[in-house]
Amino acid sequence: MQSKLELRNISKSFGEVQSLRNVNFRVIPGEVVGLLGDNGAGKSTLIKIITGYHQPDTGEIYFDEQKVDHLTVPKARALGVETVYQERALADLQTLWRNIFIGRELTTRLGFLDIKRMRTETEHLMKESMGFTSHAVTPDSIIGTFSGGEKQGVAIVRALHFQAEIIILDEPTMGLALSETNKLLDFVRQVKAAGKSVIFIDHNIFHVYEVADRIVILDRGRVAGEFMRKDISLELLVEKMRRVAKTGSLD
Repeated sequence: MQSKLELRNISKSFGEVQSLRNVNFRVIPGEVVGLLGDNGAGKSTLIKIITGYHQPDTGEIYFDEQKVDHLTVPKARALGVETVYQERALADLQTLWRNIFIGRELTTRLGFLDIKRMRTETEHLMKESMGFTSHAVTPDSIIGTFSGGEKQGVAIVRALHFQAEIIILDEPTMGLALSETNKLLDFVRQVKAAGKSVIFIDHNIFHVYEVADRIVILDRGRVAGEFMRKDISLELLVEKMRRVAKTGSLD
């Protein structure tokens, strides 16, 4: 199947520290790719290259089979890459509708903020995509009153609303209660059902295994293993992760 994103032989160094070593990584449409690895494995550097924040020292990047030279943050966003970070990049003191359209405000023909339209679209998103059915939550609700899972949901739905093709979730379950984690995983399934792709980065192998179609293990800047979830049990995956952490090899 044609890849939505493909990285070929990507390497990146910072001074004497080599963060990535000839990494090959791809994502196909409608796929959830779990990205696992300890601190220092290179996950953050890989994501910053995909989002255009860092330039690779060597290697090539392709979107929809087309090579992209000098990928930048605006170019990556234009290609449909959106990232939901641990901090969730939401303004806690602002309303829901302002958070949905922050930095991408709708305007009238005269250039004024079209508040009515933004509130109306937010209300539609609340009912159709976010699952907010309580009358206590409105477009004017303050984001700071939302739970962690609800905030993650807002950030994901915002990315989908702005035509994201690949949503990168950076440690999305960190600090979430079990019920909120389940809600987050449901959002991931919704993204997949919509035909979009997800790169799911998490230290918690159990959360990744539950929703991933394919799992990639990074270790010390290289791809140490890659598995289709249907072909590997959770127990065997945990054992392989332990082996990589201890020896740097799956063998």
